[in-house]
Amino acid sequence: MKNILFKIGKKSKKAFSYRISEKKKNKVLKDYYQLIQKNKKLIIKENKKDIQNAYKKRVKENLIERLILNEKKILDIINSIKKIIKLKDPTNSVLEKWKRPNGLSISKISIPIGVIGVIYESRPNVTSDVATLCFKSGNCVILKGGSEAFYSNFILSKLFRKSLKKNNINEDFVQFINIRKRQIVDFILTKMNNYIDVIIPRGGKNLVKKVRNLSKIPTIGHLEGVCHSYVDKDANPKIAKKIINNAKLRNTAICGATETILFHEKILKKLGSQIIKNLEKNGCKIIGDNKVRKSYNRKIQKASPKDWSKEYLAPIVSIKSVKNIDEAIHHINKYGTMHTDCIITKNNSSAKKFLREVKSSIAMHNTSTQFADGGEFGFGGEVGISTSNLPPRGPVGLDQLVSYKYKVTSNGKIRK
Repeated sequence: MKNILFKIGKKSKKAFSYRISEKKKNKVLKDYYQLIQKNKKLIIKENKKDIQNAYKKRVKENLIERLILNEKKILDIINSIKKIIKLKDPTNSVLEKWKRPNGLSISKISIPIGVIGVIYESRPNVTSDVATLCFKSGNCVILKGGSEAFYSNFILSKLFRKSLKKNNINEDFVQFINIRKRQIVDFILTKMNNYIDVIIPRGGKNLVKKVRNLSKIPTIGHLEGVCHSYVDKDANPKIAKKIINNAKLRNTAICGATETILFHEKILKKLGSQIIKNLEKNGCKIIGDNKVRKSYNRKIQKASPKDWSKEYLAPIVSIKSVKNIDEAIHHINKYGTMHTDCIITKNNSSAKKFLREVKSSIAMHNTSTQFADGGEFGFGGEVGISTSNLPPRGPVGLDQLVSYKYKVTSNGKIRK
């Protein structure tokens, strides 16, 4: 195992030494989506192996849903690649340039990061999204997908390598680790820091926690998505009802789903009750604080302090009453995970205050938190969402997968 993984690392480093033009990159990506289109039946056939294995292992239904590749999901993969082709190559751009009184001419130039290791679970589309984004941004990628999506991930990575080979480009720009031993992840995180420049975890809380605790390699990612929607006293009722329903229930299994709703106490009785009733009608379980339970005339579960920190990833929501916007912001900054938080209000001053003071990597106004996605931001796709205080923050797409260096020239200047 050790020799195989070190060999993969060395191959990635070697591939990274090659530079490829934007035109050539786009040709590889075009051939890739055409290969996916051409091999659609084969992809679905391989995916069925994963689904059958998942049922045998009694994997939860919501995880199986993430695993499924059908005609629509394959079309989504193809469309994502097409969008990334249209985006400008983010490397070798002059970000800034200036001249100094000391005679130096300085340029800040965007460059690829290097070798990116991605450890992920369940969703096979991550294979194509990540490989496409890393390649277009000039990076090599080492993929370690979850065993539950082994066959789906393998075929998608194999088709990418086929496209690279067709265009006479080193296939090792994209490598897939096809060993299914559990200790592989531990080895990558602790022993491959000479070969991998950045690790990106995509998956559940346990995976991300493990990566953060073990990794000797810098990481980009988020632990949880405890996202909030705050309904202000000046909210438009029609907009509030529409946004809350979508933010919570459109897809409860994604990290951008709202997990806690905060109501200004002045709108709790009328608008709050209407929103809660609508959520219940659509199959959502409500957990509320004492004020919420008292104002809503139906029986709902009492919230405990632990509920404010929960990421349910299910049709369950915590609801709290707050006295004002300051209390809402304080609650979000205390219990949130700096992922995505929203204010619903007609009051522009309140909106500006909220957007300025919440610590979230994505702060929203009158917008569903379900838009927390690189594709929706116009990035073509994403390798994940970062909630770190250091950049990159929010959806990590093409432009976030680069670093930079300074180029300094002069006419023989020396420092006195």
